[in-house]
Amino acid sequence: MNYKKVDLEFLNQIKIAVGAENVFTDEESLEKYCHDETEDLRYHPEVVVKPNDPTSIAALLKLCNDNHVPVTPRGGGTGLSGAALPIYGGVLLSMEKFKSIIEVDIENLQATVEPGVITEEFINAVAEHGLLYPVDPSSKGSCFIGGNVAHGSGGPRVVKYGTIREYIVNLEVVLADGSIIWTGANTLKYASG
Repeated sequence: MNYKKVDLEFLNQIKIAVGAENVFTDEESLEKYCHDETEDLRYHPEVVVKPNDPTSIAALLKLCNDNHVPVTPRGGGTGLSGAALPIYGGVLLSMEKFKSIIEVDIENLQATVEPGVITEEFINAVAEHGLLYPVDPSSKGSCFIGGNVAHGSGGPRVVKYGTIREYIVNLEVVLADGSIIWTGANTLKYASG
């Protein structure tokens, strides 16, 4: 597929969609986000966007999709697969502002977290309630929950407890057309219809 470059007009549209304070084109920002922990691979984005709400992400994705501009989502940048690298340029979508543990529901043994929560912080937060979140990749001190979901992370305890997919009951997802969907329900068993 042939992607379009980010020109000044499109950059201004991005700023309108997500707020100028969340858009970065300076060399330092572009350099910071041109790599992850994958050895020897570097791809510079044309713009880095750090939105702070799902509606802004939806507006950005719709805008980019309608204009054939590539978007690369990024968590903590700790991956070794190159998935966070903007190989086609375009927009790098950082999830770093989404770092809230919204709820730890002790009664139902569930939590609601944003994708930018650092895995180790979540492990510690549930441990304060006497609970165990067993997903513990080696980069748990700096990787994001969203990246764990994207990669199906596990860690040393995977044999006994399974990967992160065993612990997901519902996801809020923003699609390329700007629509926002939920993938499930906050119940362990859902037999509808």
